[in-house]
Amino acid sequence: MAKTVLGVIGGSGVYEFPGLKNERWQHVSSPWGQPSDDLHFGTLPTASGDVDMVFLPRHGRGHPHSPSSINYRANIDAMKRSGVTDIISVSAVGSLKEELPPGTFVIVDQFIDRSFAREKSFFGPGLVAHVSMADPVCPRLGDHIEAACKANGIAHVRGGTYMVMEGPQFSTYAESMLYRSWGCSVIGMTNMPEAKLAREAEIPYATIAMVTDYDCWHETHANVDVASVIKILGENAENSRIVLRALATSFGPDRTPSPIDTALDFALITAPDMRDPVLIAKLDAVAGRVLKS
Repeated sequence: MAKTVLGVIGGSGVYEFPGLKNERWQHVSSPWGQPSDDLHFGTLPTASGDVDMVFLPRHGRGHPHSPSSINYRANIDAMKRSGVTDIISVSAVGSLKEELPPGTFVIVDQFIDRSFAREKSFFGPGLVAHVSMADPVCPRLGDHIEAACKANGIAHVRGGTYMVMEGPQFSTYAESMLYRSWGCSVIGMTNMPEAKLAREAEIPYATIAMVTDYDCWHETHANVDVASVIKILGENAENSRIVLRALATSFGPDRTPSPIDTALDFALITAPDMRDPVLIAKLDAVAGRVLKS
């Protein structure tokens, strides 16, 4: 049975993961550029054995990167090169529904991608690939997140659509109302193209969307601002670490295979004799399994 290496990408307010054994911060080079920060390696002890973990602060420690300046390709490639088998995204979001107040954790299962200023694929001219994103979130990871929330009494909702906007500005009132009319549950700025790239890298991905505010649609709440978001972020951060520790315990050191592990099996469409060797070299970690076969 394969070994679990649990990757965690921490969003706004989650810049470190304390309590790891044998921890170290280490730079991981990527042909796609610089990741947001060094990666934090370590292990979490569980009853069934130590679970290897790799943590990456999405915006970098000290938050130097905006949602649009994050190098999503380098981040996912660095995770893949580090042996990560599954990724949990921890992300601050605004609520688009009355029944999802600040402090709620939403285990989303769908995305609408309205970002536009980011590189969204490892593939392109010289090697074209099309992966399925019909079900963008790994249900097995969702099950573990849900169980961890229940076991620790953390308010949560299973299922919902995460609306990804470009940012860095928050929504206008008209935009917020539009996204509500689409049936979206939460709104954030970072989980796309992150989820798409994880799928291309054959890494199961799931999101813990931590509600910090009601965006700007709610008539009885003040318009969203950084100060109010930061206050709730601090309250959510420790709960996210509790959930992740519990999740690692339920996951255990031995990993069950996922269909996402072979997402590229039928995705490459460019004929072998037409493939760009330079692009192939950059894809050694992301797509090496299929390109070597």
